[in-house]
This record gives sequence, structure tokens and C-alpha cells, in this order.
Amino acid sequence: MVACAPVRGHFISFEGVDGSGKSTQLVRLAERLRSAGRDVVTTREPGGTPLGDRIRQLVLESGEQAPTPHTEMALLFASRAQNLDALILPALQRGAVVLCDRFTDASEAYQGVARGLGRETILGMDALICRGHRPDLTLIFDIDAATSLRRARQRLAQHGSREGRFEQENAAFFDTVRQAYLAIAAREAQRCRLIAAGGTPEAVEQAVWDAVSAYLAPG
Repeated sequence: MVACAPVRGHFISFEGVDGSGKSTQLVRLAERLRSAGRDVVTTREPGGTPLGDRIRQLVLESGEQAPTPHTEMALLFASRAQNLDALILPALQRGAVVLCDRFTDASEAYQGVARGLGRETILGMDALICRGHRPDLTLIFDIDAATSLRRARQRLAQHGSREGRFEQENAAFFDTVRQAYLAIAAREAQRCRLIAAGGTPEAVEQAVWDAVSAYLAPG
């Protein structure tokens, strides 16, 4: 077996319910880190690679073609495997900061808890597919379910897009996802930082910067 190159970069994931603002804050953080001279790579789940983007289209299909929960989980981990091997690990090995919009925590919250597949199922898949690779720091954007759902639907309306499978879910579904994220944050407090996402974008950006700069600080 060929030994993998040592990981020298920093892997930061952004998590939270749809409409929490995490994707916007990922872009802002990337710009700020690049301005500070950092090599930054951004990616998303599902997606991040040409193959992953094709899988993303399948995951977000609604109606009669919607994947079942087990199919959804399998597709997400297929995208994750490609993203990890083709993009994330090479970037980390050269010393970059990788910012990823969702990773396995999302699968635990959405498919494991909200879809009812079980945390153990997701964590077992993670062990098989991700092989121990996980974010060094995870920012969990916390916001109430009603606000997150309203924001997600407003975003779609602004872009003239139709609702996808997740935007069609009700507030109870998103509250279940939120509670799952809070449980992850409590269980893995060393890795996870809760970000109050209900404030202004500027206030949330500052909270993100405080958490990330403290993590990246030498020593």
C-alpha cells in the first residue's frame, strides 16, 4: 500500500439548516483569508467536483424521481468520496485551508436523524468512505427552523428557482435537523463551534472570523 502524503492544511466545514446563511459566510471567510495571504480552496457537499455536481442534481430531484432515503445517503457519500480524494486531500496536503459547505455532520443530521436512517448507519458509512478524514473545525450556524425555512424560500424566489426537495419540507423537519446539529455540537465540543446565525450578516461574519482566527492562531 502506498502511504498517503501527510496532511498539512486546515479543513473547516460549514454546517446548519438550509437558510442559515452558512454558504454566504463561507464566501466571506474565503475572501478574508485570501486577503490575509492564505491559500484557500472552497467546495460543497454534494458537489465540489464535476462528478459531484452531477450527483447533486440527482439528490435534489423531487417528485416521482426523488431518491429514497437510503439512495439519498448513498449518493451523498459517493459525492463525498470523490470530493475528498480528488479535491480536499490534495489541497490539504499542499497546506491549503479548505472550506467545505457541509460534510458528514449534514448526513447525520438530515439522513441519520431527520430521515430516520440512524446515526450509527451514517457514522459507519463515514468510517468506510472517509477513512478517518474529518474537519479540523466545524462551524454550526444555529437558527430557528421557521426563520431558516423562510430564508431558504425567499432565496429561491429571488433567483426565480423552483423549490427543491429540501425546501418542500416543513418547519418540523428543519427543527429536527437543528436539534440534531445541536446534539453534534454538544457531543464534539472540541471540534464544533456554534455560530448564532440570526443576527446581521456583518455580526455573523465577525463571529465566524473570531472562531476561525482563534483556531488558526499559532500555538
